[in-house]
Amino acid sequence: MAVYDQHADWYEEFMSEAGSGGYVRRVHGALEGVMEAGEGVCLDVCCGTGAHASVPAGLGWAPVEVDLSGGQLRHAAGRLPVARADATALPFADASLPAAVCVLAHTDLPDYPAVLREISRVLRPGGRFTHLGVHPCYIGAFADWSDGPRVVVDERYADRSRTFDAWNPQGVRARVGAWHLPLADLLNATSDAGLRIVRTVEAGPGGIPDLFGFLSVKPAAPEGAGGTGRDAAPVLTTP
Repeated sequence: MAVYDQHADWYEEFMSEAGSGGYVRRVHGALEGVMEAGEGVCLDVCCGTGAHASVPAGLGWAPVEVDLSGGQLRHAAGRLPVARADATALPFADASLPAAVCVLAHTDLPDYPAVLREISRVLRPGGRFTHLGVHPCYIGAFADWSDGPRVVVDERYADRSRTFDAWNPQGVRARVGAWHLPLADLLNATSDAGLRIVRTVEAGPGGIPDLFGFLSVKPAAPEGAGGTGRDAAPVLTTP
């Protein structure tokens, strides 16, 4: 996601109250509605500038920001602990974290299923992962919002390749592109990663959702299968 380096200053402003206040408030409201309160480290995967870390912090978590873009982390580092890393190779030990979250980032990633598997690896048994992203059924190059409140979806819904086509030529996707992950692919990848979805959320203006999220749990280890890691501190690994 280092493609964001050249857009980091713009994105910091775009995701601010002054830049996209109404949208950011809706994102945070949806995230608050699906994420559980808790204590300990919450890994903010593909955090960007750290624009959404206030939500887990407000729910009692201690956010730790991870992103590949040094330009974006430059903004986050002034507010939060950060680590520069690839989301498919997180620098944390197996079963070492109680929670993780990924917000508005899955379309930035060519292999989000691999990211889900990596998040599952670092979560403790019983750990929580919260996903919130653009709605895979209504947001993408395949969806035309120009005749609102009607949204027209075309055959490109099945196209999983990267595209810079976007209904908003001034938005994020026209600048950095996006990979589309159909809804079934997203849900199946979550299950395949060993995460069990326990709650979902949809949100959007005018009755059509532009956001979709879920809370998932990494099942606890079977009795006698070894420690759960609940009492261990998260371990940051180095190459």
